[in-house]
Amino acid sequence: MPDTTSATHTGALPGQEEIRYHASRRVEGLETLRARYLRHSFSRHAHDGYALGVIVHGALAFRYLGRDHVAPCGSLNLVIPGEVHDGHGADHRGWAYRMFYLAPTILQRAAEEAGCRGDRLPVFNAGVLQNRPLADELLTLHADMENEAGAMPSLEQEDRLLRLLVGWIHGHGDTAAHLSRAGSEPRAVRMARAFLDEHFAQDVRLDALALHTGLSPFHLSRVFQRATGLPPHAYLTQRRVAEARSLIGGGEPLADVALACGFSDQSHMTRQFKRQLGFSPGAYRKIIQDR
Repeated sequence: MPDTTSATHTGALPGQEEIRYHASRRVEGLETLRARYLRHSFSRHAHDGYALGVIVHGALAFRYLGRDHVAPCGSLNLVIPGEVHDGHGADHRGWAYRMFYLAPTILQRAAEEAGCRGDRLPVFNAGVLQNRPLADELLTLHADMENEAGAMPSLEQEDRLLRLLVGWIHGHGDTAAHLSRAGSEPRAVRMARAFLDEHFAQDVRLDALALHTGLSPFHLSRVFQRATGLPPHAYLTQRRVAEARSLIGGGEPLADVALACGFSDQSHMTRQFKRQLGFSPGAYRKIIQDR
């Protein structure tokens, strides 16, 4: 079953106005949008959740929090729940953006991981942010989620999204937040590695991994990367590729190897294999056979 539902709409000018929407089936309350508008104008409205995105073409003009804003190309634009706003192109070019729409429960959890005090939802007093690293992180995750679709493991989606949101809250939220220093936590890291080694073929969830170690999800992710040099989802992929190499050397059909190692299909295994080793599983099999 695919990870997302999606809808694509082409407007009055074919090839120029486009909407692509996804509702995640792995991260509850998460929706994504990639859109390009030329003449469209949004009427005044509000969202039940948070919206955070990056302008990738043109500029977006909108009225929000009693002020007029312009979000140029490369900037982040955002709104918080219940705040009325509109939206239209700042000039004749219109605008294009990639957006995350997030249920309040997602931000509440991220705020707790960011060290925010109390049970308040995060508040942001700006409608436009200039933060190139955060924008790049959002664009990369958004594109990977779209391109990988159901192939991206839940652990990777959850870990990368949580890291992005904690960075957003810590850098731009108006609620006091303090990230505790990431200690070594060697026992927790050993437990997490053993869990991933044992369950590499499964769709491991970040909550399950954290619960197993007794740490919070974000804290576990930080100490795991500090100890191993990799975030948990990258370690899991590395473990899957290593197992795939072993099975390929034994002559198993590549499609069967992919499923046995936790990849969604053979093409997913091939992409990850080439990213890590520089050659495809088929090429690796030929190398083994020609020895």
